[in-house]
Amino acid sequence: MSSLKIGIIGVGHVGAHVLYTLALQGLGDDFVIADLEENLPKARAERQDVLDSTEFLSHPVRVEVGQIEDLGDRDIIVNAVGNIAMLKGTHTRLTEMEFNVRAVASYAERLKKSGFKGILINISNPCDVITKWLNDLLELPKGHVFGTGTGLDTARLKIRLQQQTGIDAKSISAYMIGEHGNEQISAWSAVNFNGIPLSVKAQQDPRFRFDLNEMEKSAREGGWTTFNGKFCTEYAIALTAARLVDIVSNDKHSIVPVSCELDGQYGESGLFAGVPAVIGRNGVEEVIELSLTGEEKERFHQCCEGIRANIAESKKIFAAL
Repeated sequence: MSSLKIGIIGVGHVGAHVLYTLALQGLGDDFVIADLEENLPKARAERQDVLDSTEFLSHPVRVEVGQIEDLGDRDIIVNAVGNIAMLKGTHTRLTEMEFNVRAVASYAERLKKSGFKGILINISNPCDVITKWLNDLLELPKGHVFGTGTGLDTARLKIRLQQQTGIDAKSISAYMIGEHGNEQISAWSAVNFNGIPLSVKAQQDPRFRFDLNEMEKSAREGGWTTFNGKFCTEYAIALTAARLVDIVSNDKHSIVPVSCELDGQYGESGLFAGVPAVIGRNGVEEVIELSLTGEEKERFHQCCEGIRANIAESKKIFAAL
């Protein structure tokens, strides 16, 4: 396995599972994990737990606990800082915004001065807002900063389509797009089953006739079903991040949904939103513009207006620091 230097910022539920998933799958062999000062005892414990697991792996894994300044030589950094306890009883990822804006403000300049020039994948919520802050503050080349965005939401939609139709999710092309939050939408006009549009399949088979609004709602709120039962989400989002690390490190040029910068696509600019994009060694290499219906375009626009409002609120937080 070729050496891949990976950094993880934030080693809570999500960051720890990202570390373990990447180590288990052999997607990295050299890790530096960093966290806020008050969380370092947990970071050290997570390091030890993973190292104790390496006896059972077929490949070597090196893990060190470091500071932000130690991440300068990383090829890929996954940002997973957050305070998930703040989400209890809220039903909105915006609750973490103040905590995460403050966190990013506390270490972005330090990371920039470390000389980091790699790819940064953001998980922290609200994903589209925090991804934009990291992009703007780090000033890396265009496309080098992107977020998990609606990647997991899309997986939830495909799993629900699989349960409804009996077709393997891997044979289904579908996307949740827009905000990684309560305003995201399903691009139903782009859903197909190995090239056969949903609209055609619905004419042929009753399994493909279902309430689109209910299906979309189920995918959109799937994360809350998990959170309300265990007060965190960890496995699926860690695998979402791991897939992106794999795509970048192996230069796969895969089309996957991520939170990326829009520069005229879908008639939107100046923000990050979840849309399909070509991902490779240089991060986001091309934004894919789906052929949406008029109604879908309007809903997507409304979603982007919501992201802009959240960006405006985040600027108030930043200005007050």
